[in-house]
Amino acid sequence: MRILYEDLPLPVTKGFCEQLSQLLINRVNQQPREATINFSSPHYSAKGGGYHPVEIRLERSGHSWTICYITDFGYVGQGQDVELAKSLDFDFQAGMFQDLSGYYPIETAAMIYPIWEENFLEYWLVMNVFDIEVT
Repeated sequence: MRILYEDLPLPVTKGFCEQLSQLLINRVNQQPREATINFSSPHYSAKGGGYHPVEIRLERSGHSWTICYITDFGYVGQGQDVELAKSLDFDFQAGMFQDLSGYYPIETAAMIYPIWEENFLEYWLVMNVFDIEVT
């Protein structure tokens, strides 16, 4: 299962795509046309903080897969007004990057994306903080 990363506007690594590919191979019995992977930490809360939930959407095109978006969620607001919102959103299909301050062309995330990816892989693969669901 090959996930395309070479021509993306952000420096998505081969290692990241290989890990996602291996996860899908292990979790999906047939070859679906799309997959949404949800990573969530059961201990994350508005009061206590923790590791942000992440959603990654992939779609198959022929024998390869493309990354549609990677969204990192976090709690925003205070008291009764706290809610889970997009903290970082790398939307490859729309060519947009979103953070809590607004929407930008995806290329503006070129410096933050490698930091996010490195941290995410550490939390996922080394620290094993996430429950993972593939739909």
